[in-house]
Amino acid sequence: MGVFEAIGADHHERVVVGHDPATGLRAIIAIYSTDLGPALGGTRLFPYPDDDAALVDALRLSKGMAFKAAASGLDLGGGKAVIIGDRSMITDDLWRAYGRFVDSLAGAYITAEDVGTTTDDMHVIAEETKWVVGRAADDHGAGDPSPATARGVVRAMQAVASHLHGSDSLSGARIAVQGVGKVGSALVEFLVEEGAEVVIADIKQEAADALVERFGVKAVAKDDILLEECDILSPCSLGASLRVDTIPNLRCRAVVGSANNQLATDEDDNRIADAGIIYVPDFVANAGGLIHVSAELDEFNAKLVSRRISGIYDAVLSILSQAAADNLTPNEAAVRFAEDRIRREGNGVTFRHGGQ
Repeated sequence: MGVFEAIGADHHERVVVGHDPATGLRAIIAIYSTDLGPALGGTRLFPYPDDDAALVDALRLSKGMAFKAAASGLDLGGGKAVIIGDRSMITDDLWRAYGRFVDSLAGAYITAEDVGTTTDDMHVIAEETKWVVGRAADDHGAGDPSPATARGVVRAMQAVASHLHGSDSLSGARIAVQGVGKVGSALVEFLVEEGAEVVIADIKQEAADALVERFGVKAVAKDDILLEECDILSPCSLGASLRVDTIPNLRCRAVVGSANNQLATDEDDNRIADAGIIYVPDFVANAGGLIHVSAELDEFNAKLVSRRISGIYDAVLSILSQAAADNLTPNEAAVRFAEDRIRREGNGVTFRHGGQ
């Protein structure tokens, strides 16, 4: 698929490429929509195998961010940035070059941390642009959004429990967590506090071992976590773990995770439904982090953030109810809701800094 065909397939507003030979920066910023407001989405640092893979990821992630903001009731659009590489190439000069790249969009895109990036990185980026959130609490920011993301996933799980059993308690529920990075490890802590039986796996065995020692959870090999018999499977690593070859082997009643783009293809949504498994759309379940960092755009209000994250519970219940009423999958119902809000409340024109 060519570049313009890829961009046009989902009607992205804008895709911009940034290259700084002096620092080795190779970045792509994809903006899906600014109808509801400026596009907010994190910057992902990842060693993509080629430029096409980076572009596809940026396009998919930015679309998911637009739906996430819309479904969360935020007046924001959706965007995402990817940088091709790993931590070995990172210097402050690279982040400053990237900050100038973000700044060139004049507020149409606001960045934040994501896979591979940190609050410290956002601090350096902020030297070159004001269009950045997700900075440390002692650096005029709201701090690491990972716990907020994990808290929202717990609320989504509680909604599923209520939908299935009439009680939102997770006590005694067996939950398999795939990936225990920043969000996954916070999720494990919250689930243990809720009384859940937790089993985990991670590509980095030392990360899993640390949580086993800390919380007494069970760890399995990374290739076995999707095979675990459980009430809820929670993908919290990179996307596309739910595929034509993995879905038939799932032994869970529901999937509720923090990873973006958990479905490898659109067809996998129907495959999960046909297997009798409830899939809570990732852009609904993992919205807590976006809610958290977006609060930096105004005066940060912790109580408001907490209330909005707690609202993920009601959003999931509403989506599950609507899906059943309209004979849709939960993903289809959530996408319809997000698209309807963008169409109904959007201004119909792309964002321009300083007004239209």
